[in-house]
Amino acid sequence: MLLSTLLLCLTSTAHPQEPLKVYILAGQSNMEGHAHIRVLDYLGEDPKTAPLLSEMKDNEGNHRFIQGAWISFLTGASGRIDGDNREIFGQLTAGFGSQVQRDYSKPGERIGPELAFGITMQKRLDQPILIIKTAWGGQSLHTDFRSPSSGPYIPTQDDIKNQRFETKENKEALVSKTGSRYHQMVNHVRFVLKDIRRIYPDYNPKQGFELAGFVWFQGFNDMVGRNVYPLVPTNHPTPRFEKYTQWFANFVRDVRKDLDAPGMPFVMCVMGVGGSKVDKGNEEFRASQSAIANYPEFKGNVHVVPTSPYWDDALAKLDQKRVDIRQKRYLLNRKHPDHENADGNMTSEEIESLLLGYEKDLFTQEDYALEKRAKSNAGYHYLGSAKTYSLIGKAAAEALLDN
Repeated sequence: MLLSTLLLCLTSTAHPQEPLKVYILAGQSNMEGHAHIRVLDYLGEDPKTAPLLSEMKDNEGNHRFIQGAWISFLTGASGRIDGDNREIFGQLTAGFGSQVQRDYSKPGERIGPELAFGITMQKRLDQPILIIKTAWGGQSLHTDFRSPSSGPYIPTQDDIKNQRFETKENKEALVSKTGSRYHQMVNHVRFVLKDIRRIYPDYNPKQGFELAGFVWFQGFNDMVGRNVYPLVPTNHPTPRFEKYTQWFANFVRDVRKDLDAPGMPFVMCVMGVGGSKVDKGNEEFRASQSAIANYPEFKGNVHVVPTSPYWDDALAKLDQKRVDIRQKRYLLNRKHPDHENADGNMTSEEIESLLLGYEKDLFTQEDYALEKRAKSNAGYHYLGSAKTYSLIGKAAAEALLDN
């Protein structure tokens, strides 16, 4: 009996003596996460993800609070990026995704990669973890997350041609915007670490903490930024997005320096929108993100996680049908010569009736059912698939755990 009690005490006190593992998640809208919780149950239809669903929800369908996992999330209030920020924090559960149009008197309704990341990490480590997440939609590395070592944003030839920063007000706005998210991110991490017990009440300051990993999930705004990354001819000696790779290398160095964490490992979640069937620009951008792991100084401490394998082709086909309907509506309303309203004589009611018939020809009942239970957003948000975001979060955690 005495031996059993002693063993129990030793077991229960082992973990608190270890430094608390702290993980930073940062990026833009896909790090926020735009999967509605109504599509979580879709994970249960795949044997590979059904175990994750059982960690997220109990048998009665209630959302679980993940034992030993805590989170602080800084983002725009109600999901906006043009106003004040707001922090939400507590024990990890569903609802720490995008805060778009959030009613803070009610639980959050969206998830991103953070939920599966926390579940995977805590389960494998079998000790408490803290996640500090900072993410805002529509942000770039070339400007918003630009880190100090990359210097000021220098207007490009396209910027100059279009006189984007000619006025005093525009110049001042550019200076204010450049690096703003980087500094908000670093300052928030510092703020949380100064009083961890505010987030994780059982934290013992004597055990200390370790910045154990950083996950970056960003890129869409840079990928489509032709003013910053102009098109280049085939076989051009300089990759089109080479500056992105250089700026992210500076980002890694600066984060490690500013947070006094020289050995903190990084994970780059490579943009995977579109899956395996993407255009040249998308391929070039993915290559620029993956290239970060080729820097000699980052060998073994910056890891690349492709996210295209988690793209859901079945949901993408449904999304394309929605795109086709919107395009047809656009052309009908503008009297396009190749469409039914070329002469402009159709009434709004007739247009709506035609579109309804067009949709019925495109969609089967099975399509509608799949769309309802699995898809909750647009393609650039990975179709709002909770399954996709969860697989990405799990992969990011495993990259840190297995390297």
